[in-house]
Amino acid sequence: MSNIDEYGGGQRPSDTVLVVTTNDVPGHRVDRVIGEVFGLTVRSRHIGSQIGAGFKSLMGGELKGLTKTLVESRNQAMERLVEQTRARGGNAVLMMRFDVTEAADLGTEICAYGTAAVISPVG
Repeated sequence: MSNIDEYGGGQRPSDTVLVVTTNDVPGHRVDRVIGEVFGLTVRSRHIGSQIGAGFKSLMGGELKGLTKTLVESRNQAMERLVEQTRARGGNAVLMMRFDVTEAADLGTEICAYGTAAVISPVG
């Protein structure tokens, strides 16, 4: 079994901003929509990991070094998304998504984006 922090990500239970991929949160109402927020990171490719990935791709299997790099990148983009939401007075991000693109053959751009909102429990 691998370490969840090495190959997984997402929100920490202690975070004050709830991030969901849905339009709404069951048991909560949207009191105010703040607007779009995003967190962005661009990671360059490490020549050693590229060479290792090239050899690994010849034999097949998971490219663990690249997997870890992408996990770190996505988590950093999520942290920045949460920071932006908190700075604007929100306590939730609705409809969160990731977008990953190549950045001029120099690296990979990872963007976490969604709609910042203020939500509260119903009742």
